[in-house]
Amino acid sequence: MTPSDISPSSIRAARDALENRIIRTPMLPLRQQPFAHQIGDGISAWIKLELFQHAGSFKARGNLLGIERLSRDQRASGVIAASGGNHALAVAWAAAQNKVHAKLIMPRATDPLRVDGCKSMGAEVVLVDDIAAAFDVMNRDAEADGLTVMHPFEGEHMTLGAATLGAEIVEDLPDIDCMVVAVGGGGLIGGVAAAIAQEKPDCEIIGVEPFGADSLSQSFEQGEPVRIGTVDTIADSLGSPTALPYSFAVARRYVSRIVRIEDKSMLEAMALLRDGLKIIAEPACAASLAAIMGPLRDSLLGRNVGILACGSNIGQQRFSALLGED
Repeated sequence: MTPSDISPSSIRAARDALENRIIRTPMLPLRQQPFAHQIGDGISAWIKLELFQHAGSFKARGNLLGIERLSRDQRASGVIAASGGNHALAVAWAAAQNKVHAKLIMPRATDPLRVDGCKSMGAEVVLVDDIAAAFDVMNRDAEADGLTVMHPFEGEHMTLGAATLGAEIVEDLPDIDCMVVAVGGGGLIGGVAAAIAQEKPDCEIIGVEPFGADSLSQSFEQGEPVRIGTVDTIADSLGSPTALPYSFAVARRYVSRIVRIEDKSMLEAMALLRDGLKIIAEPACAASLAAIMGPLRDSLLGRNVGILACGSNIGQQRFSALLGED
């Protein structure tokens, strides 16, 4: 697989495959208060509300494509994933849509809302000490039981799923000249960037990472995928410790640059989304808004900017605790 695989024709085929299967989520202008004050009058910003997707995030798109590409034998054996976040929910949902058994290995510290959501869709959930242990168990059980691993971001199906989202953004905001996207492992921004850049080559695609989870930023600086020593951020959905070859190559080809943000700025953006749109957003969901409120604010004056509320599966207790309101 190479970045050239994410072509306009392959994106169209992915959209056809997902038609009437996923939700075409809305885009809203952020012209009203309190957004106008926080963003500034000089930026025309629109937000894609992908948190209203099936299973609560963009990952429903790629996982549905991935499971529907499985062979008959793979479907019969089932799939497995390690995740404490939106990926687990999306795998559970996509597997249920195809009557495929899903085994999910999740850290014990996972938000109970996410664990219960996976179980409610029929997935088998196994709780382990942490995410490192989750990947160890996933790899062991996949080999022992013949289960197909559903990776959270690395793979053509995940990038194409994200690309279908990018194609919708171009259609809904044809005058877009900048797109700002949160970065976890790189699959989301790679797909969104590939779709937008091939339709609008002059559109700047900017990634956003927390300072404590900046594996793609460091990979861009080194010119190759790297693993960071530690992950330290409140945005667990953006906490990948490493970039991987395929998603890195796609992002490197289409992404213009990456900025880093503090956790504090995501908390401020979470409060703004709650107050302005009545949305309960997890930190990752608020990251692109945090970026245009902060490090990107001055450089985006006079531009038509798209941002992405990529997904949100957070319980009220954790949301309140993060904002210091518990």
